[in-house]
Amino acid sequence: MKMTGNTILITGGTSGIGRALAEAFHDRGNRVVITGRRQALLNESTAARPGLVGMRLDLDDPASLHLLVGEVGARFPELNVLIANAGISRTENMAANGWQASDAEAIVRTNILGVLHVTAAFLPVLKTRPDAAILATSSALAFVPRTDFPAYCASKAFLHSWLISLRHQLRRIPVEVLELPFIRTARAKGLPWSTILLRHAIRPALLPVVSYLGPAAVGIITGSIVIETVFGLPGIGRFFVSGAFNRDYTLVMGVTLLYGEQVAHDDQRAVQQCHAHD
Repeated sequence: MKMTGNTILITGGTSGIGRALAEAFHDRGNRVVITGRRQALLNESTAARPGLVGMRLDLDDPASLHLLVGEVGARFPELNVLIANAGISRTENMAANGWQASDAEAIVRTNILGVLHVTAAFLPVLKTRPDAAILATSSALAFVPRTDFPAYCASKAFLHSWLISLRHQLRRIPVEVLELPFIRTARAKGLPWSTILLRHAIRPALLPVVSYLGPAAVGIITGSIVIETVFGLPGIGRFFVSGAFNRDYTLVMGVTLLYGEQVAHDDQRAVQQCHAHD
């Protein structure tokens, strides 16, 4: 994807990652249109960046999307980049009395159906434009979910899978399909790239690596496979989950190796018993 000379539409562009993207692309000389539900936030964003264009969009309202398509088509027919960034996240306790699926439904409507509807609405235009691209905001939680955000993490896993399919189906059409990687947001202002990379990019990536390498190392060392029933040992499993949530990689690896040592000990005892019977 080229980084300058684009006309870009960013959904959910009034805060967070969406706003950071809008500002970054605007600073590079792109024409940027942002959308949001609240007109006050749109006004605030556009006032802070002269030249930034704000348009209202409610992804829960099909009529709102229809109006947006018409307005963008009339004012910005050269649109060539869509960034589907709008999304919501909410904690859910499915074990609580009276738990309802309303939060999950809202997340699905915005994070999944919202992306699909926006893409379907603008894809016909993007197919005709040079240097066209579709981007969607995913998350590492698509691969290592937080259990207190079940629907949100599942929505990001869906997007990852769906984008792979979309990219494959558009492989003969000059439209790039991308997932957003690590984004430098307002929290990172003033930090050198080395600090951002080590503290904010590599650290989140370590958990899935350690979680994979731990059981793999156990298998290599002991010749055994750590199965889910082992992780269900009373009390000990809590330490693994706690370490995963807090990204305490030493604790995760330590608990995993402890399981491996226990499995190896049980295997050795079983072998000794077999020899005793022989």
